[in-house]
Amino acid sequence: MDIQRHSSVLGDTVEKLSDEASYKQLFHAYSEEEIIDLCRAILFPGYYGNARISKQTIRFHTGVNVETLHSLLSKQVYAGLCFADTSCVTCPEEKISAEAEAISEAFISTLPEIRGLLATDVEATFNGDPAAQNLGEVIFCYPGFRAIGNYRIAHQLYKLGVPYIPRMITEMAHSETGIDIHPGATIDEEFFIDHGTGVVIGETAVIGKGCRLYQGVTLGALSFPKDGDGVLVKGVPRHPILEDNVTVYAGATILGRITIGSGSIIGGNVWVTKDVPAGTKLVQKLSAQPTEESLMGKA
Repeated sequence: MDIQRHSSVLGDTVEKLSDEASYKQLFHAYSEEEIIDLCRAILFPGYYGNARISKQTIRFHTGVNVETLHSLLSKQVYAGLCFADTSCVTCPEEKISAEAEAISEAFISTLPEIRGLLATDVEATFNGDPAAQNLGEVIFCYPGFRAIGNYRIAHQLYKLGVPYIPRMITEMAHSETGIDIHPGATIDEEFFIDHGTGVVIGETAVIGKGCRLYQGVTLGALSFPKDGDGVLVKGVPRHPILEDNVTVYAGATILGRITIGSGSIIGGNVWVTKDVPAGTKLVQKLSAQPTEESLMGKA
């Protein structure tokens, strides 16, 4: 190929890709991972971020991290607000920037609350799993706790009306752990997900205090209501409510806006679409035990 023609083709392509009209809806400049890393460093000093932090230096390191988080999050929220506002109704730029900074400050003010909730989740995980050697192992290693941490950060941003970013944060944990928690779900303290792969928690699910889920559990919707034009109705409560201290074992599927009463136990691989009274133990019917002859076949 002629070198001059080759350069011309590449140059023309770069120009086309750099045209604002072609990337306006696709451009994104900042990393959610940086924000999550900063949040972890603030929430769990010594575990994440600067490992040499001490009682004498914690105020300094926390201050630096909070200032950095405020700056990065403000930019990220600004980008999200602009991206969501396709008609530019909320312009001028100064107004969006001020809104983004206010949201960032409001989120940062909730970090002590988030830390308090996550502390109860760590304790619940440690107390609920005999394999857990100590709290540090839970914080560093447990996929359920990692997904819960991302969820609690994303949920606060979701409540503040931040577009896109909350879902992106929970999807980061989803890709890392296989646990899919929508940031709109409402989850009380002392939450424990054991193993966790394949857990799905829908947008309008409500989970009470001290609940425990095992791998493969689905808290989903039974149906999707539509309006007169056949368009899905958004925001309607359609996922289950788990009252306090409910345990749901592996592979159970709970669908629709039903209530699982406090203290109930839902056994593995059970399909539930109706309310369950408090204190119920719901399990599959056991079939007859197989005999050696049935397993090995008749001679």
